[in-house]
Amino acid sequence: MARVSIKSKREIELIKESCKIVAEVLALVGARIKPGVYTRELDEVAEEYIRSRGAVPAFKGYGHDKHNLFPSTLCVSVDDEVVHGIPDGRKLEDGQVVSVDVGVKKNGYYGDAARTFAVGRMTEQKSRLLRVTEESLYKGIDQAKAGNHLHDVSAAVQQHVEAAGFSVVRDLVGHGIGKSLHEDPPIPNYGTPGTGIVLKEGMTLAIEPMVNAGTHKVEVGEDGWTVRTADGKPSAHFEHTIVVRQGDAEVLTR
Repeated sequence: MARVSIKSKREIELIKESCKIVAEVLALVGARIKPGVYTRELDEVAEEYIRSRGAVPAFKGYGHDKHNLFPSTLCVSVDDEVVHGIPDGRKLEDGQVVSVDVGVKKNGYYGDAARTFAVGRMTEQKSRLLRVTEESLYKGIDQAKAGNHLHDVSAAVQQHVEAAGFSVVRDLVGHGIGKSLHEDPPIPNYGTPGTGIVLKEGMTLAIEPMVNAGTHKVEVGEDGWTVRTADGKPSAHFEHTIVVRQGDAEVLTR
């Protein structure tokens, strides 16, 4: 059974501070995304900015295998890479889509968000994939209110995505967030309405649809981190950290 912590007003303020930096990093990095930019450059800009704000990158050094900890500040995932792409010497190319995921820790509390960007001009299919994925995030957030069930969020994401002819990744989930980057409850992007825990005011959640143009199936690359679509078709990823309220959820990483 998931043990989900209700955050105090003070804790929410601290999470909010980390989330503000997350939002600023995504804006900063997003403004630099264009053909010819190295993914490593984006990572360097992000790390420098996070540290300048008295915070630390949450992903750098993260992992369960001490021999293969995540080496970077950002996850930068290009085209058929779903999540956890490692920034390196690759140049972005016109027509690609690139997902940027960033986590920040400040004063002991975490913020986490992701966004998928177009590199130059993209196809109509990719454009629709990005639009539907972002819409599905907000459909999920609309259900994240006190008294609703967790899987009301999951079902709202799934219904919107599948109605558009795309598929939600089933092997990866959103999560609670606070003093740890990943807390209970796990938040799948598919499910049955009216099931799962009852949401309560003060829960802080990272809701993150990962949506593939083709099959929902994914595989992990040789680096032990990069998750790709099994069929090589593109994927998109949008994420916000939110607080459950009596009415509409409060989005902290906007």
